[in-house]
Amino acid sequence: MGPGVNDRGASAIHIRAACEASLRRLQTDRIDLYQMHHVNRDTPWEEIYQALDVLIKQGKVIYAGTSNHAGWHIARACEAANRMHMLGIVSEQSKYSLVVRYIELEVLPACRQYGVGVIPWSPLDGGLLAGVLGGEKGVRRDSEGARKKIEARREQLRKWENFCKELGEKPADVALAWLLHIPGVTAPIIGPRTLEQLDQSLRALEIRLSPEAMAALDQIWPPVGVAELQSAGKSPLRLEAPEAYAW
Repeated sequence: MGPGVNDRGASAIHIRAACEASLRRLQTDRIDLYQMHHVNRDTPWEEIYQALDVLIKQGKVIYAGTSNHAGWHIARACEAANRMHMLGIVSEQSKYSLVVRYIELEVLPACRQYGVGVIPWSPLDGGLLAGVLGGEKGVRRDSEGARKKIEARREQLRKWENFCKELGEKPADVALAWLLHIPGVTAPIIGPRTLEQLDQSLRALEIRLSPEAMAALDQIWPPVGVAELQSAGKSPLRLEAPEAYAW
């Protein structure tokens, strides 16, 4: 955020200064959820919590959360909070969708264990799950990067969009509904550009996916480690660490 030594990172002085600056820009007196956007490997959690504790006692922050943290980072954060008799973090914001499922290995299990809510970002993987083959309205597919992703996954996308068609639902809504069926997920972060898109996204709250439908989606978009275990002649269920790569 600036050239100074204290204009970055998770030091106590930067956390407090950044919060004050955010409050001024937002023209508000408090932040409901104050998130650390990325892990800081240089600052101990004791210092981070000291700064957050001041902000919470001042009424400027209600809850604190993390984003893009690994499972062991979350475990360390929660254990430090326990030692300090503090609430600690309440949420983790991670990249998570049917296409990108890495957090199922360790981040999700850690969050479930410690009672930390998971807020997935990029739930449609940049629009890839929103109906790129079927010509859904408002789906961006004309950039070079998007075209490469579509071509690399065309067969999966064909199966995915056929699945949604048989279900009678829009792909974007099914993708969001799938996330809502995952234990530990609080709510996916959506990015509607119009009121119409926002209203359409609410359909995901009404979609119920049966165990058979969830299993079918695992066949189309396999969890991390499934291909490896299948090549070894094993039949895995939903995978967490270390089963995904060591068993």
